[in-house]
This record gives sequence, structure tokens and C-alpha cells, in this order.
Amino acid sequence: MGVEQGDTVLFSDFETDGEMWTGRGQRERRRRIKFSENFRSVPTVQTSVSLWDMAADTIIRADVAAEAVTEDGFDLVFRTWGDTRVARVRIGWMALGELSDEDDWDLY
Repeated sequence: MGVEQGDTVLFSDFETDGEMWTGRGQRERRRRIKFSENFRSVPTVQTSVSLWDMAADTIIRADVAAEAVTEDGFDLVFRTWGDTRVARVRIGWMALGELSDEDDWDLY
């Protein structure tokens, strides 16, 4: 069993007046995360918000997910909608799964 974890700043839009800070409606940011070592099979990936900096004058709406999970990585995804204004977001993640071992036999 293997565990890999990270903490990724996904964006910081207040510095550049980016879409998450100035936009409205459906918005999404995504980043491909590569594992340091491939898992033997597709791992389970858990995500959580470790930092969010949001405007206080709008409703806070957020969806965080791991998508397109494979043995070598996954897409870290943040979505918001409506009039929510997001200055910056950092997402924590943890992957748990089976790792290969030098003692494994490959019969095929």
C-alpha cells in the first residue's frame, strides 16, 4: 500500500484580476497532478480545501474534486458559479493505492 500527498496552490487570481476574482457564472480551474511513482492500479484520491481566500460580499460556492484519476496522476479541479469571487485557493490531496514491489512476479 502506498500513500502520496500534496498541497497545491491552484490559482491566485486577485493579483492579476483573473476570471475567478472578477468573473461571474460557471468557472473552473484544473491542474494535472503527476505522482512521483506510478501506482500499480488506479488509487483512491481525496481532496480538501486547505486555503481559500474569498470575497465577503458574495455567497461562497465551491466544488473541489479529483477527476481523470489514473495510475500516474489525476486532475485537481476547482469549480465555482454565480457571483462568487475567489481570490486564491490551495487544495490538499492524498492518494492511497497499491504500489508495485520488486518481489512482484509478472507472469504475462
